[in-house]
Amino acid sequence: MPITANNPALQSWIEVPQDSDFPIQNIPFGVFLTNEDVVTIGTRIGDYAIDLSALQQLGYFNGIDLHEEIFLQDTLNEFISLGKGMWRAVRNRISEIFDANNETLKNNEAHRKAIMFAINEVEMQLPVFIGDYTDFYSSREHATNVGMMFRDPNNALLPNWLHIPVGYHGRSSTIVPSGVPVKRPLGQTLPKGETQPVFGESRRVDFELETAFITTDANRMGERIAIETAEDHIFGMVLLNDWSARDIQTWEYVPLGPFLAKNFASSISCWVVTMDALEPFRCESPKQDNPKPFPYLQQEGNHAFDINLQVSITPENGTENVVSNSNLKYMYWTMSQQLAHHAVNGCQINAGDLLGSGTISGPTKDSFGSMLELTWAGQNPIEMNDGSKRVFINDFDTVIMRGYCQNENVRIGFGEVSSKLLPATPFEK
Repeated sequence: MPITANNPALQSWIEVPQDSDFPIQNIPFGVFLTNEDVVTIGTRIGDYAIDLSALQQLGYFNGIDLHEEIFLQDTLNEFISLGKGMWRAVRNRISEIFDANNETLKNNEAHRKAIMFAINEVEMQLPVFIGDYTDFYSSREHATNVGMMFRDPNNALLPNWLHIPVGYHGRSSTIVPSGVPVKRPLGQTLPKGETQPVFGESRRVDFELETAFITTDANRMGERIAIETAEDHIFGMVLLNDWSARDIQTWEYVPLGPFLAKNFASSISCWVVTMDALEPFRCESPKQDNPKPFPYLQQEGNHAFDINLQVSITPENGTENVVSNSNLKYMYWTMSQQLAHHAVNGCQINAGDLLGSGTISGPTKDSFGSMLELTWAGQNPIEMNDGSKRVFINDFDTVIMRGYCQNENVRIGFGEVSSKLLPATPFEK
């Protein structure tokens, strides 16, 4: 089935602001609460949220084999389980409905009132029920920076890093949508120069600039996912701020890796941008010749994506400060390689699973994806517009991440993931 929704010449009868992340060529999927407290699955064009359950009830999806309650859900999981062919058919139909040359809905005021909502009139929800969450460590620049800081600068990468997409299993219960504040975590740390740990709030809370992809039901337990078909099992992508408590992590990560330093919160953007929408922005990956990956990880063609990413920090009652500009294309391991590796041992992948890219750092200092790198472990504080300085994230700072793709024809974006860091809850015995 062709991806007719990607036609760069398409225009919508909905007014789309210039440089909007959500032209008619995007058509992401999400879940929102209407002003009448109805939860529905929807999409977005310009500054309008579109109720897909209302569209279906009014007959606009006739001819597509969808059961009548598919969009009357509070998550996208069931829709995602329908597979790539159905995602494409629905997205193509939405494109037809809102095409400037199609006046059927445009000229039906009663239908429009039931279907369309100004974006500031809805409350976005977590788009999927996340059964499992995996975070990778796939930026060579990031892994090298961290290795140089804390290990041997001449051997910054660990011996396994160029052979496997390194990852760990995270905690899905504390993944929250954009707009939900995050509390500074408590835990054990080892102060510099001390031999005994102390308990208290983290002093080195950091962001990690990431993207994440959401899967469909991909395999049964005991079956692998072939690298050649891995992308068929990826529904779409979101932005991910994988919060990190660096001082807690330093003390606890040996021998089993991150635990309390990572499971207190991860924040994601609310609109899932489909892989179909991102198709025009494929690009070449970094070379993997020395060493060459094992055959199950080898792939041909372009499997990276040119997604511009930006991070800013806004102090309370202050103005926004851009601290990083990066790009997903720098990642050494691709999403399809991550998924193929994840399941090569027979691990079951389900609809709604969230797989994080790992911190995305580029080759220049202004493209690093964490405060740990941007300040080089605190040696080079970043000055804000108000004259204050940041080594890590202060209480009441808001971290905002944005992402978009752009070529000569169209811009496809993710919106933002924005979250404020609140003070820790006082600990009582």
